[in-house]
Amino acid sequence: MYDFAAMGAWLEFAVRWVHVITAIAWIGSSFYFIALDLGLHRDRNLSSGADGEEWQVHGGGFYHIQKYLVAPEKMPDDLVWFKWESYSTWLSGFALLFLVYYLGSEFYLVDPAVADISGPVAVLISLASLAFGWVAYDQICKSKFGDDNTRLMIALYIILVGIAYFYTHVFSGRAAMLHLGAFTATIMSANVFFIIMPNQRIVVSDLKAGRVPDAKYGKIAKQRSTHNNYLTLPVIFMMLSNHYPLAFSTQYTWIIASLVFLMGVTIRHYFNTIHARKGNPTWTWLATVLLFLLVMWLSTAPMFRADEPEEATGPALKYAQADGFDQVHDIVLGRCSMCHAAEPAWEGLHWPPKGVRLETEHQIARQARAIYLQAGLGHAMPPSNLTYMEPEERAAIIAWYDAATQ
Repeated sequence: MYDFAAMGAWLEFAVRWVHVITAIAWIGSSFYFIALDLGLHRDRNLSSGADGEEWQVHGGGFYHIQKYLVAPEKMPDDLVWFKWESYSTWLSGFALLFLVYYLGSEFYLVDPAVADISGPVAVLISLASLAFGWVAYDQICKSKFGDDNTRLMIALYIILVGIAYFYTHVFSGRAAMLHLGAFTATIMSANVFFIIMPNQRIVVSDLKAGRVPDAKYGKIAKQRSTHNNYLTLPVIFMMLSNHYPLAFSTQYTWIIASLVFLMGVTIRHYFNTIHARKGNPTWTWLATVLLFLLVMWLSTAPMFRADEPEEATGPALKYAQADGFDQVHDIVLGRCSMCHAAEPAWEGLHWPPKGVRLETEHQIARQARAIYLQAGLGHAMPPSNLTYMEPEERAAIIAWYDAATQ
């Protein structure tokens, strides 16, 4: 019989790999063009009519780059569009969200101690929140309120803080932090799909028709591109946070997320100022360090302890009732729970790795797939087999999981 759990794990791995590759491409091109735009020399009277230019050297060659404020007089034949990076990043990210959090909603998305909702309801909340984020943000940008960029950025920050608070009171801690990243990334990708690219197409159409393009389209696109620039670093933090319980397992998770957005602003402000040749604002690094120290301090607050039932319930019940569970329960308690506990007994550990606890029947049954993949089928756990899990014990885990999934 083909191992569908292993196939699912490899599918998640493949999608995650694609997501990382495309994200690197998107972030790289985004950061490059923001730096290029800020660094252009605009004090030169260029015969081409361009707004600015810059000479760059890379890979053993020299590049002469010019930017037109609106558009050149004639449409070039070999225009390169930068769009697939954004679309591929969002699509692969949503596919990963679907595979991990939607298909496994009862285990990864829902935490009954946070909100007693069903998996389908949680998925609907997730989808609705992503759509709401884009609509609310877009309408604010298009209103007169959005004419002031500083005021607009403050409003966006307030929305993000509110959403962070909302997510941490609806989803599990890990899902809440990741959803905040997805919420922000959806705004960023939608900026490209609904605003930046359509505006550029209007300019191209005007050029082909012999009309002078309206400068407002470029101005609007640049505003959205700037927003994306400042949101990128916090999104990366949110996406990596699921590996670090310190970021998502305390009662201050929403505050930590709010401070991370501020750190993204301070870091990008430093580089943007440097690229624009407007000074060397080293104070931004001090501000970033202070914000990070505050995040560290908040993260050392007592971990959030969900009041979970001792006995398995809900989707975990079938694993607890499968043949061999009693034996596996004893194996996990003997080989794994000294680390995966609310108060780990292993010297040097102050919290359970990745926030996973394996002390009760319910907790063990909820982690059935992970236990099977990492301690049964694979030998990743225990790390370096520090607790000397025997081959027979790994075989018992495999037999139990197979019995539960027949």
